[in-house]
Amino acid sequence: MRIVCIGGGPAGLYFALLMKRQHPDHHVTVVERNRAFDTFGWGVVFSDATMQSMRRWDPETAEAIEVSFNHWDDIELVFKGRKIRTSGHGFVGIGRRKMLNILQERCLELGVELLFERDVESDAEFADADLIIASDGVNSRIRNKYAEVFRPDMVMRPNRYIWLGTNKLFDAFTFDFQRTEHGWFQSHIYRFDDTTSTFIVETTDEVFKAHGLDQMDQDQSIAFCEKLFAETLDGQSLMTNARHMRGSAWLNFGRLICDKWSHFNGRSHVVLMGDSAHTAHFAIGSGTKLAIDDAIELTRQFDILGHDKANIPAVLAAYEDVRRIDVARIQNAARNAMEWFEVVGTRYADTLEPEQFMYSMLTRSQRISHENLRLRDKDWLEGFERWFAERAGAEPMANGAVPPPMFTPFKIRGLTLRNRIVVSPMAMYSATDGLAGDFHLVHLGSRAMGGAALVFPEMTCVSADARITPGCLGLWNDEQAQAFKRIVDFVHHQTPAKIGLQLGHAGRKGATKLAWEGIDQPLAEGGWPLISASALPYLPHSQTPREMTRADMDRVIQDFVRATERARDIGFDILELHAAHGYLLSSFLSPLTNTRTDDYGGDHAARARFPLEVFHAIRKIWPEDKPISVRLSTHDWHESGNTPEDAAIFARLYKEAGADLIDCSSGQVVKEERPVYGRLFQTPFSDKIRNEIQVPTIAVGAISEADHANSIIAAGRADLCAVARPHLADPSFVLHEAARIGYDGQPWPKQYHSARAQYVNNLARAATTAGKP
Repeated sequence: MRIVCIGGGPAGLYFALLMKRQHPDHHVTVVERNRAFDTFGWGVVFSDATMQSMRRWDPETAEAIEVSFNHWDDIELVFKGRKIRTSGHGFVGIGRRKMLNILQERCLELGVELLFERDVESDAEFADADLIIASDGVNSRIRNKYAEVFRPDMVMRPNRYIWLGTNKLFDAFTFDFQRTEHGWFQSHIYRFDDTTSTFIVETTDEVFKAHGLDQMDQDQSIAFCEKLFAETLDGQSLMTNARHMRGSAWLNFGRLICDKWSHFNGRSHVVLMGDSAHTAHFAIGSGTKLAIDDAIELTRQFDILGHDKANIPAVLAAYEDVRRIDVARIQNAARNAMEWFEVVGTRYADTLEPEQFMYSMLTRSQRISHENLRLRDKDWLEGFERWFAERAGAEPMANGAVPPPMFTPFKIRGLTLRNRIVVSPMAMYSATDGLAGDFHLVHLGSRAMGGAALVFPEMTCVSADARITPGCLGLWNDEQAQAFKRIVDFVHHQTPAKIGLQLGHAGRKGATKLAWEGIDQPLAEGGWPLISASALPYLPHSQTPREMTRADMDRVIQDFVRATERARDIGFDILELHAAHGYLLSSFLSPLTNTRTDDYGGDHAARARFPLEVFHAIRKIWPEDKPISVRLSTHDWHESGNTPEDAAIFARLYKEAGADLIDCSSGQVVKEERPVYGRLFQTPFSDKIRNEIQVPTIAVGAISEADHANSIIAAGRADLCAVARPHLADPSFVLHEAARIGYDGQPWPKQYHSARAQYVNNLARAATTAGKP
């Protein structure tokens, strides 16, 4: 094949040498606009895992890099006058120039043709090529030429950063956070050779402009940074190699995603690689890793399918299928890490103590979890767990061990929970005329015995016409109250758990079939009239609700008040007001479902007016020493709907009204939503509200193991974790997770205590025999 790589960065060079090594008959050319062996940039970073892949694919290149790189395991935080260090992280740093020179030399050894000082305008310049690698960087001319095919999505991020260097040598990847009168700056520092360290300085656009950095030249910017980070620099100066850039050399990062990576131009197959196809923020140092892995995977697909030009279409299709998954995973992690640095000054730096700030920073990408930190640096994590447990008021066990974060107590008003796990309200559709029966006693009782600190029945409706389905629970009469009291008494007398009640009104989503008969489908018969913020049906064929009048509002408030009085008298420990998921109160909050032109529609305050009237009414009669939570849809997942920014406004309004907790769910407001699912996908909404609004939160959604909960609680992304489906599959989820992570402090019901030793032994036996035939 005739292969041309446009762009002599890591992607183009490494692919060229791999293909020439695997199949010497290929005619491979790399075209680079810069001079021979003349590249720009400071150090680049990639992980030990990437280095292992390079050893497998070309040991000669790997060996040359290994004798030139700087390897470190430690990460050090400089923050609020403290230095905190942890180990076991395994990164490689090497000068960008040195690395590219190694790749260039290896290309020449293998017979790759290198053309320097040639600025390529178009792929048409290589009409004889069978395969053209567009590795010409984030501003790729080739990608831009075929923009309608590749459909690039470039988003410029708000933070400003400047890429500098220093001759001070750092023995750890160092993060230095410094506060000024206008806000926070952070530096990302790592050594990459015997004389030099990379020194990236970053801040928000607002802080950047407040200091007048947008009016400074490079020398003035450097002098500013040297003064700001003088203690860490220890007398050393900062250097720039961006004299070719105009202005101050501060940049905005561009996040790039492409819908398609390859195209046949009529003569040649063109494929994007490296930064021309995707970018990953330097916060996790994966740009070089992605480029190298692109090159490896495309070469691997040729090895699998055949090094012949007839196989190029199949190879490119397979390459994109495989790489798109891994790239998405890395980009998601990089996005999380990037966003952490974008909000660190407004969300974490002023409020978190250094120990928790360090934990939050280490887990910012959500790729590194609690138990992963234990594998990396057991001593550091155990020290952090002791610090966290002390502040949570947890007593050490007899052997001196402390509980992991999810097993520490949590106190709010007069309520103390023994751990941080909540059985989330989950619709069971098993009531008759709103009446809780034997099913609910067993369902809730077994989960209270299973170790959760707090259990909730499903959303309980405040009137017969407030139900979602005929099978929903209700609390509008004394018979229902007596049925609930039976359950509450069981939980209080037979378990250490607490029990809460979530009150709600279905609004326009009412009068539907049981879930297993057709979720959200309207009842064919036996329905009831519906009310909502506006006369908009949930589904096109759903019943159209009546827009609520003031009289309707007054009646509904009284329904909530009477249900709250019954809940108080029954003895529930906590009340939750359901203002999420498109139900009645949620329908007022979202602009997608509230089109009113009176005092209850319009801006945030107007849309929140009626839900807040309900809240004030129930808070007034709910016992002062018992908390009230509010469940919000923190993202409507639909264009023109509420975003996390809107949810933060509502959370603040509820906090000011007296709410003690915000239960941070999302979606289900409109059927046309397009949520982005993933592990812990709703936790960032809890993180935002907890740390920006300064109100305790409950995290929900795809939390399925102790490692998830420990990571969330330890980092301060939530105060409690509501676990739903795992509790349906395993009523003793909390007991089992405690045993699985080796925590002995979670008591089992005395009736079941004899089973605990066997369960723990079986776990140990399974771990010992794992992987054995």
